[in-house]
Amino acid sequence: MKKNITISIASFLLLIGGNTIKASKQIDFSLQADNTVINKDKYISQRPKVSDRLFVSQAIEKEIKRVKGQLKNAKLAWMFENCFPNTLDTTVRFETKDGKPDTSVYTGDIHAMWLRDSGAQVWAYVQFANDDSKLKQMLAGTILRQFNSINLDPYANAFYTDRNETGHWIDDITDMKPGVHERKWEIDSHCYPIRLAHQYWKTTNDTSIFGEEWLQAIRNVLKTFREQQRKEGIGPYTFQRKSERALDTLNNDGKGAPVKPVGLIVSSFRPSDDATTLQFLVPSNFFAVTSLRKAAEILTTVNNRTDIAKECTDLANEVEAALKEYAVYDHPKYGQIYAFEVDGFGNHLLMDDANVPSLLAMPYLGDIDINDPIYQNTRRFVWSEDNPYFFRGKDGEGIGGPHIGYDMAWPMSIMMKAFTSQNDAEIKWCIEMLMQTDADTGFMHESFNVNNHYDFTRAWFAWQNTLFGELIIKLVNEGKIKLLNDIK
Repeated sequence: MKKNITISIASFLLLIGGNTIKASKQIDFSLQADNTVINKDKYISQRPKVSDRLFVSQAIEKEIKRVKGQLKNAKLAWMFENCFPNTLDTTVRFETKDGKPDTSVYTGDIHAMWLRDSGAQVWAYVQFANDDSKLKQMLAGTILRQFNSINLDPYANAFYTDRNETGHWIDDITDMKPGVHERKWEIDSHCYPIRLAHQYWKTTNDTSIFGEEWLQAIRNVLKTFREQQRKEGIGPYTFQRKSERALDTLNNDGKGAPVKPVGLIVSSFRPSDDATTLQFLVPSNFFAVTSLRKAAEILTTVNNRTDIAKECTDLANEVEAALKEYAVYDHPKYGQIYAFEVDGFGNHLLMDDANVPSLLAMPYLGDIDINDPIYQNTRRFVWSEDNPYFFRGKDGEGIGGPHIGYDMAWPMSIMMKAFTSQNDAEIKWCIEMLMQTDADTGFMHESFNVNNHYDFTRAWFAWQNTLFGELIIKLVNEGKIKLLNDIK
């Protein structure tokens, strides 16, 4: 069944995300029941008009113009312009409170701030912070709110702008507080804020963000990580939810599957917000190692707190040693590879999920050398049908995960394949795949059906949009313009 209507695609996309933003131009398109959006007037900007954008950065506008001016493929240029500023255009709430910047960054179609998503969403803008004082303040505000969120509840993964707000998950069986949207314990919820703060500091030399709130946050990170090594029992965290989705809750009365305390850190949930099967999530433990070392550098150089820095370094070394001993599996086909999850008892879960941190994405995050032979073996495994969550169909291929299910590949996995590739032909293939699976919307989506890319989830998912822009800028800056312009 097909219904012809006239509306701006930008309005349509944001309306179904729960927030209407008017667009400057009306575009005639046909909307089908299977999510198909047929744009009859191609390549008109799908950004909201300037007056409706939540945050405008002249440095970012200048960069969009620079990159678009070098891209000869009209669709690629159009997608870049739509995607790269999507976080700023539609998800950033920036203000000043008590003389300090304060920024809440929604994930897109959910009016809450995930520590992971927000840290990833604004990451690509840090490189422009010195060119735009307002952008710099927005980034500082994001970091400060992340520290504040960790201090509000170190076990929570998502928060409301209003610290008095309660929401849909208030009845979860855990220690829920006002201001917390969701309380799923995920290691990367602590790692992304540290990664962002470290990069911001290295880029701007601004140390103003590293005050008492930062010191309290890092104490909470250390405390939580140690509790979740489970050397002294289960610890204070349990989580249960009444749900038909098995991966939205933890078994064993909210404690999750048993682990043997070997130095690794439990992550009860994955970056997908799905429960782990074996609770030592390997890519997140790698992320913890590098994040703790970044924190130690800040603590030593900025705060002169060598005592807390040593705690971070010692914990990083302990987790790293445990990863070397427990995270590697001898695969009969691929040789030594990293398992996705382990439990310390000798069990290994062999798969990868599209959400970052993932096994595929570890070099992108700087957690492992791209030439590490075990990583390269792992990379071949995860991008193959030996990975149960790798899907291939007539419209595309990629890694998905149980969060969405069978045949639904995530563009994020294709981007990570490009970010971690050392082969120009492979990178070009990745960009072509991303361009061919946008369902003619000019945006990235959470996932698409590999047999029908018009069947997709989440029309408004800012992380993947901005990540696509980050990838294109990286390729342009690395001199791969010819590669991009050879795409037909």
